[in-house]
Amino acid sequence: MSLIPSTFNRNRSIFDPFSLDVWDPFRDFPSVFSELSIPRSEFAKETEEFANARIDWKETPEAHVFKADLPGVKKEEVKVEVEDGRVLYISGERRREKEEKNDTWHRVERSSGQFRRSFRLPENSKVDQVKASMENGVLTVTVPKEEVKTLDVKAVEISG
Repeated sequence: MSLIPSTFNRNRSIFDPFSLDVWDPFRDFPSVFSELSIPRSEFAKETEEFANARIDWKETPEAHVFKADLPGVKKEEVKVEVEDGRVLYISGERRREKEEKNDTWHRVERSSGQFRRSFRLPENSKVDQVKASMENGVLTVTVPKEEVKTLDVKAVEISG
């Protein structure tokens, strides 16, 4: 059920149990979208939601681990690259489902479009040993770390 009163959200009733729309206070303001003759709501459904793919980055004692939720994306549609020495790029695209002339769409909420994220890896990253795997729509990229060399402390005798 929508928590936004119907006076703010003209398209939905407050009692609409199927309403998951979030009220956008900037919906009617002029923007770059209007200059491009692209309705903001259409543009948002196509790119905004998927363009910023959510990625977690955690560091363990052995590696840096990146996890991205990419439901509906095949591993062939994802690219993992290391460029410029220590910049990790994760990119891909989820394509829109083909529309058939006989289909009647009642709601389109799944996002589609391209995404590209980049991360500057720390100096202790072994960029030549990066591994990636994809299982159940979750991409996992593992970047092993070099062992931090501890300096041996040597006592120096003071003469004099």
